[in-house]
Amino acid sequence: MMREDNARQGFFEHSDFERVITRLPAPVDDIARFGYLSGWRRGEIVGLRWNAVDRMGREVRLRTSKNGQGRVLPLEGELWDLMDRRWTDRTVEQEDGTTKISEFVFHRDGEPIVDFRKAWSEAFKKANVKRRLFHDLRRTAVRNMMRAGVSQAVAMTISGHKTASMFQRYNVTSQTDQVEALKKTAAHLAALPRVEEDTVIAMPQAAGAR
Repeated sequence: MMREDNARQGFFEHSDFERVITRLPAPVDDIARFGYLSGWRRGEIVGLRWNAVDRMGREVRLRTSKNGQGRVLPLEGELWDLMDRRWTDRTVEQEDGTTKISEFVFHRDGEPIVDFRKAWSEAFKKANVKRRLFHDLRRTAVRNMMRAGVSQAVAMTISGHKTASMFQRYNVTSQTDQVEALKKTAAHLAALPRVEEDTVIAMPQAAGAR
């Protein structure tokens, strides 16, 4: 019997990601960057509410997720800057001139942004980059963390993978990784001391020996 391999195959190289994200409309660009940095699932990001964000503690607390467990995401660096930017954009002006505060971190007129497929596809065309799935951001985030030396256990707490087998299913290596590995191996071998040809050394004979 043939078994279908459902593992995703796409990655974002950093330069391609930056080219695409500059062509995405707000706040879809922030949704994509959040996914690129955290490895969270699309549904977890678009449905994120402010009641899950602790600005004083600089962290996001997800009570439940697809794997049935909650988790905490610290907001550091770009993630904190992104969340601070979303905080200033939470006010929505209504048709009657009044304003309201959106409960969603990523919103359009106060409502969550569920479908952005058109904007997603157009951004790749404008950037002249091969189209990838939003889910590929999740795989890329995992690979970036592993490349940066983050342990698998810690990376799993960030991305929300429940088991090591599911985490490893992403196969976070690419052809670029493999080429780099071979180059490093070749450099390592070249630096090893070479074995010189055997040298015959004449041993002095004892007195009276023939």
